[in-house]
Amino acid sequence: MRKFKWLVGIFIGLALIAALALARGPASIKQAKADFKDSATTYAKLCADCHGADLSGGLGSSLVDGIWDIAKTTPEIETIIADGNGEVGMPGFSDQLSSDQIQNLVQFIRQQKPAQKTKAVVNVGAIDAGLVKSEVWVDGLDTPWGLVFTGPNRALITEKSGQLRQVVDGKLLAKPVMNTPEVWAGGQGGLLDVAIDPDYTDNGWVYLVYSHPLQSGSDKTMTKLVRAKIKDNSWTDEQVLFAAKPEHYIKSRAHFGSRLTFDDKGHVFFGVGDRGRKNMAQDLTRPYGKIFRLKRDGRIPKDNPFLANSKAYPAIFSYGNRNPQGLIWTDGVLWETEHGPKGGDELNVIMPGVNYGWPVISYGRNYSGTELTPYTHMDGMEQPVSQWTPSIAVCGLDVVTGDMFKDWNGYLLVGALKYKEVRLVKTDGNKYVSEQIILKGKGRVRDVSMGPDGAIYVTLNSPGQILRLTPGGTTPNNKPNNKKDDK
Repeated sequence: MRKFKWLVGIFIGLALIAALALARGPASIKQAKADFKDSATTYAKLCADCHGADLSGGLGSSLVDGIWDIAKTTPEIETIIADGNGEVGMPGFSDQLSSDQIQNLVQFIRQQKPAQKTKAVVNVGAIDAGLVKSEVWVDGLDTPWGLVFTGPNRALITEKSGQLRQVVDGKLLAKPVMNTPEVWAGGQGGLLDVAIDPDYTDNGWVYLVYSHPLQSGSDKTMTKLVRAKIKDNSWTDEQVLFAAKPEHYIKSRAHFGSRLTFDDKGHVFFGVGDRGRKNMAQDLTRPYGKIFRLKRDGRIPKDNPFLANSKAYPAIFSYGNRNPQGLIWTDGVLWETEHGPKGGDELNVIMPGVNYGWPVISYGRNYSGTELTPYTHMDGMEQPVSQWTPSIAVCGLDVVTGDMFKDWNGYLLVGALKYKEVRLVKTDGNKYVSEQIILKGKGRVRDVSMGPDGAIYVTLNSPGQILRLTPGGTTPNNKPNNKKDDK
């Protein structure tokens, strides 16, 4: 019993330490790892005899079943650990443990709890033969990245090398759009996402996200958002909506983020990756590893969550996001997918001011296979709605609408570069339910989009194609199979 309360209190304390670690930066993150190891030793010496070496209980209660009968809040748990509780026979530990030790121990206990999320990969259903059929809609592209329809059978496509291409009447125009911005096309950078204004038919605004060189030919780069109009196949009337401070342009070939989406209140959202500076994803004074929100003309919304912090980028909406590669607003929910490292690709619901934890918490490991962080949970950091381990290299995100796949309306479409897949993800409100693969093996999927005709369009990096998916006709009502694959 003594160990039970003690462990409970520690769980709380570690949450506070986590917040302090974030504020203090990389050195504190390293310290947090050391604290974690020390707490494991402390648990083994003081708690295991009562609560079990695996925390599953014995003489004392289980600490991993999610049931806390006494001291449910963090302050309550801290108090009971420090002062004890005579009713349950638990002594206090304030004379043996410092508040920091209690905090660290609590966080250690939290990491032993079952993950409070569903591992998406467990719920992948079998591929239904004939569920969809595919045809090549556009061919001969140079590493296409983003696709947006500007009207029936008309579209814009970005090529990573820097060209913006037009499709008219289903045919790819030979000449790219002229006078588009100079991009830095190297590593993971280039001309990235493209979107049109929700009032495009009235105002003609087209939005681009790309890796921008600080000066012409410079290899110091940063993700930039602009909008303009296309007249006579030429980019004109450009407006800069977001550009990082010059001192935050860096020499890095990685993690530019890029995806764009709009809500129904006049906002545009876009993501910027951590640029390989993972600890800076926790720093509000840096633009790396963030989701941003602006008015569609670039103005800062008055209710953005960090306006009170004069040093923060005012457009920040959320932080602790590693490399956002999918973003879609639907039914009042902002869904995001992001690349993890070796494991831990995430499906998130993005909320204002929320910390999504990278790199302090993660379900992934370093690419070398070594430990990245001992933490998967921490107070003040949001859990993914679901996650993919091993990584599928999640990329591209949209929501099914229209009559062609009417039984799938509201399902998320998720692309996967590594596994060359399109997955159909069923949700309930802002909760993950299940998923299944509807396309596999056609090529590296960079983007997925709904067309105005109700078909699903899949952007492939290799080969450089756009596929058009329509119902296969062999599955009754085209309803997905949500049964779990137990193999």
